[in-house]
Amino acid sequence: WSDVIVFDDVGFGKEADELRKKGKLVVGGSEYTDELEEDRKFGQAEMKRMGMLILPHWNFTDYDLAIKFIQENPGRYVYKPSGFMGSDSKGLLFLGKDEDGKDIHEILRSNKNVLEKRIKQFQLQKFASGVEVAVGAFFNGNDFVYPISVNFEHKKLFPGDIGPFTGEMGTLNYFSQPNTIFKTTLEKAREDIKKSGYVGYIDINCIANARGIYPLEWTCRFGYPTISIHMEGVVSEWGEFLYHIAKGEKYDLKTKKGFQIGICCAIPPFPYDDKSEMNIYKDLSIIFKKPNLDGVHLGDVKLIEGNWRIAGESGYALVVTGSGVTVEDARKQVYGRLENILLQNMFYRTDIGLGWYEDSDKLQTWGYLY
Repeated sequence: WSDVIVFDDVGFGKEADELRKKGKLVVGGSEYTDELEEDRKFGQAEMKRMGMLILPHWNFTDYDLAIKFIQENPGRYVYKPSGFMGSDSKGLLFLGKDEDGKDIHEILRSNKNVLEKRIKQFQLQKFASGVEVAVGAFFNGNDFVYPISVNFEHKKLFPGDIGPFTGEMGTLNYFSQPNTIFKTTLEKAREDIKKSGYVGYIDINCIANARGIYPLEWTCRFGYPTISIHMEGVVSEWGEFLYHIAKGEKYDLKTKKGFQIGICCAIPPFPYDDKSEMNIYKDLSIIFKKPNLDGVHLGDVKLIEGNWRIAGESGYALVVTGSGVTVEDARKQVYGRLENILLQNMFYRTDIGLGWYEDSDKLQTWGYLY
């Protein structure tokens, strides 16, 4: 009965493919794109097959072999869970700091018994220094819809990129015509995405340096908080846009000029699971000093008698967005909106967007942004 069926997360590719075969209009999901995102080994193999420049990496199912590999091949590595897994396990990513790999070696050796139970497949990836940047675009089943999204994620919990990896704590975004990063990564996937029947948003996160652009991983769904940031930056009517791309039609996506920022506002126990801690915060009111909800997007929140209250079990309360002609304008707006919110023990990163000044200089110098 619905005009368009939307899958807003990964893992529903089989259902999406079946609905498309029945003639339904579907946004999100395909079995192929699910595998690209969820199976790191497959995703990297596809990048290589498509002609993208990928970092050296080695796949393991045996921790003893991985420990031996680091001993015999000293170097700086990143440990990444692979294969199909829950999103909570993806946070167990270790970024090595030692040039001889001793820190990753020690982490694997000391935690072998624990990791063996939780993560059966994993990857050691050669570390590359540079700027982490993602490019994404909506796909209408036949081609990309322009402009593209260029975004800079902040995955660590605390300002200064300290602490555990979370899904995402905040992102800086701007819309652009296709640039070198897009042309050397996501654009190369056009025909394979088309073949899969996928419709929706698709994104590749990369490390860029003077030597090249190295794609790291796929996101084949709405990103969080990326979709909230897109809602801040897209001027076109969303229902109309999703309907047109689900039909495979071209669409002139209208976006704001300048920059958008989205910040995740959380409470304990985020980013962990702790029901007893969550019970302390459940049903607490989210209070606005002034009645202005511009740029405020719901996380785990319920509406009771006109009041927003904390719900769920994650502690992921709100995403707050702002925009501006400059990054500093966008920062002023988003942090101004955060100042309007009262919520017990709410925390968020205060440095979203600050890396732009140095990162953009590097990317411009290397010829990747224009």
